[in-house]
Amino acid sequence: MTPSERLDATFAALADPTRRAILARLATGEASVTELTEPFDMSQPAISKHIQVLERAGLVSRSRDAQRRPVKLEAKPLAAANQWIERYREHWEGAFQRLDALLSELQAPHPKKKRGAP
Repeated sequence: MTPSERLDATFAALADPTRRAILARLATGEASVTELTEPFDMSQPAISKHIQVLERAGLVSRSRDAQRRPVKLEAKPLAAANQWIERYREHWEGAFQRLDALLSELQAPHPKKKRGAP
């Protein structure tokens, strides 16, 4: 997968609120699919499908721990997405600062000219 395709997969996975909630839960530590299903009004197979999307995007991984297969958050794709967003945030922050400076200049009182003065 190219870096652009990985970024696309990351943003596509993050587009769903259930998947974002799963990632938020995994930020506190690894969990089983059963544990991840508990807070949702969804079946375990439905949550498993969400986890598969997250797994394909590289946002989570599963390991074998005896009988369990804990799901773990993977930070690298989130860091890449953050880096991409940061580039544009810096651009727009600079643009807004320039706009703010222009607005301040336009709103500043200008000295009045006397009539008949050159």
